[in-house]
Amino acid sequence: MPASDAIMMENEGVATSPRLPLRRSLSSLVGTSEAGLKASHFRRPWLAAGLLAPQLLILLFFFFIPTWKALSLAFVQVDPFGGTMIFVGLENFTTLFSSPEYRDSAILTLWFTVVQCIATLAIAGLLAFATDNVMRGRAIYKGVILLPYAIAPAISGVLWAFLFNPTVGPLAQMLHQLGFAWDPNRRPFDALLLVSVAAVWKHVCYDYIFLVAAFLAVPASVMEAAAIDGARPVRRFLTVTLPMAAPTIFFLIVMNFVYGLFETFGIIDTVTRGGPAGSTNTLVYKVYQDGFRQLDLGSSAAQSVILMAIAVLFTILQFRAVERKVNYQV
Repeated sequence: MPASDAIMMENEGVATSPRLPLRRSLSSLVGTSEAGLKASHFRRPWLAAGLLAPQLLILLFFFFIPTWKALSLAFVQVDPFGGTMIFVGLENFTTLFSSPEYRDSAILTLWFTVVQCIATLAIAGLLAFATDNVMRGRAIYKGVILLPYAIAPAISGVLWAFLFNPTVGPLAQMLHQLGFAWDPNRRPFDALLLVSVAAVWKHVCYDYIFLVAAFLAVPASVMEAAAIDGARPVRRFLTVTLPMAAPTIFFLIVMNFVYGLFETFGIIDTVTRGGPAGSTNTLVYKVYQDGFRQLDLGSSAAQSVILMAIAVLFTILQFRAVERKVNYQV
């Protein structure tokens, strides 16, 4: 054997020998699979159970147990002190469906969610489109847009409630000087408009993050070809960038609906508390009012079940109506 080959084999053996015990220890815990790295067979079940235990415990205590509790309370009537529980079947649901107040709240929630979704996507798309055209201070531009994402929903509500307070709010005073009788404490439309603006402002940065990433993923060669063909920036954005970002836009539509249905509670509670006259009493806030203020736990649990069913239904309809038109191939 040539000396060079012997030295090479010796060097390879020295370089790889420390890794052999580690590989053997890993292979003893996790079996290899011919299908690839994605399929792993654990020879010791306790290892797989230990890796899954933290996530399973979180799901158990924060999802499965509350869900079971809500389902069980939806079919009973409970006294305010929790001492007596009477099974009433579907009475809680029939009472809700026959209630004009609940129907008005459902219509309000649908209108609020749709408007919030459209406005958030439109503003975020405009800001994301302008990101490529910012030549100086691009980092500052992005940082200012992303600031609302770091603010809690309750703090956002307090901020907007102060700005548009009819007595001391600076923006409310400007509206009064322009001749607008702004008063969200008495005028239902003003209150709903204020909640909608606060919700859009809080969530627009979330859509902006995903849209910027989607726009950057558009191949530069395609954009250059469109520019050579004479397409201006706006036309390139509408005919090239948006169709290629369709999967991200579809995802954001679903997430915006979930946000409008569930995650606007903090804003509504700090800005209007469901008023005036229930003009901002969405379904998620009505669950809180009936359960924690009026102490009607049965009705509140039934409303939470209906709200979850509405969210699932909206998601299924969006997948059936929109996803078929989305092209996931570049």
